[in-house]
Amino acid sequence: MPVTDDGVPYEEGQLELPDGRLLAWRWWGEPGWTPILRLQGTPGSRLYRHPNPAIQRELRVGYLMADRPGYGASSRLEGRGVIEIGDDLAALLDHHLLERVPVMGTSGGGPHALAVAAGHPDRITAVSVIVGASPLQPEEVSRLVGVNAAGYAAAERGWNDLHELLVRVRERLLGEEGMAGVLSDAPAEDRAIMSDPAWRRISRANTGEALRQGAEGWTDESMALHRGWDFDLKTVRQTVTWWHGDDDMNAPLSAAKRAAARLGQVDLRVLHQEGHFASLTHEAEIVRELLSRSMS
Repeated sequence: MPVTDDGVPYEEGQLELPDGRLLAWRWWGEPGWTPILRLQGTPGSRLYRHPNPAIQRELRVGYLMADRPGYGASSRLEGRGVIEIGDDLAALLDHHLLERVPVMGTSGGGPHALAVAAGHPDRITAVSVIVGASPLQPEEVSRLVGVNAAGYAAAERGWNDLHELLVRVRERLLGEEGMAGVLSDAPAEDRAIMSDPAWRRISRANTGEALRQGAEGWTDESMALHRGWDFDLKTVRQTVTWWHGDDDMNAPLSAAKRAAARLGQVDLRVLHQEGHFASLTHEAEIVRELLSRSMS
């Protein structure tokens, strides 16, 4: 298996889906490690990983990840919602001969984690949502970082306006500014994480791969998330732990609370004085907790 510069083994490939689309995937870790289906944020790719590889080695977990439609090396699916992605991920589990696994989704990956759990309850043992994106109410927009507030306003006007905005943001993300520049008005705790050289290196690789096709896939996904839930959260039968910072300016805690209230078995864990990158600080705790529920 190939190995990253900091010692993480990986394997990757493309899967042809029943409708002819290609789904690009990557397995992070040794072949025999405990599998977790891991869903990255928006925009993101299969190259996302924690900047400290020692955590994964200590936990001996492998992360199965995929580029959602229009990102990285995966085919676009125009007009898509959230629920369809569950079918793609179930096909990915079939491809890897994985019957049942836990799933964790961060930020924009959170709704997709809930979608695969709702649509394929026989395949998912437990769910973790970390700083999950949820439909917003207008009064919450003023609490967002500037780029997200602009994105919300553009999405209200429609796909074309949002795409025009995200084309410009993509140029900034792939340029000298990077994610840290685009999110320069984020809370201090998030800015501190984004100043870490290891985080910056991985963020550039992840974002660069995610947006290599352009901004269309990002726009499709953002519109799907903006439109709201296209499945009933009450149909998620698995236990869900939802981790969220109370200083999150990308996905407000108030919106997360509304979504969590509609889930049947949920443990909402509020991380005080932490922002949207709280998942990085609590990586080991989050993964251990998910594994404990998956194995019970």
